[in-house]
Amino acid sequence: MAATFEITKNDKGEFYFKLVTPDGKTLLRSEGYTAKASAKNGVESVRKNATSGRLEVNQAKDGRPYLNLKAANGQVVATSPMFADAAACDAAVASIKADAAKAKLIDNA
Repeated sequence: MAATFEITKNDKGEFYFKLVTPDGKTLLRSEGYTAKASAKNGVESVRKNATSGRLEVNQAKDGRPYLNLKAANGQVVATSPMFADAAACDAAVASIKADAAKAKLIDNA
């Protein structure tokens, strides 16, 4: 079973998407959008850019790695949670590259 995209709406009315593994772990999460269509456009941007070399590995102040996925214009489309170590980050990168383009979209908003 592959990763899926989920769109949700928070109590402030903002729409978010996240890319999650089959066991429910978040690989990437978006910023808040005022319109569901914008969140869906973000999903399409992840699908398009996941294998384009635009996954950027960063390091938090405490040393844990995390990812930013950027669009062609350099804007951050989605960010990962902090990973425990480089191996977990590498596994997430591999999963994103393998699954994002074909991940099913589930609309929970």
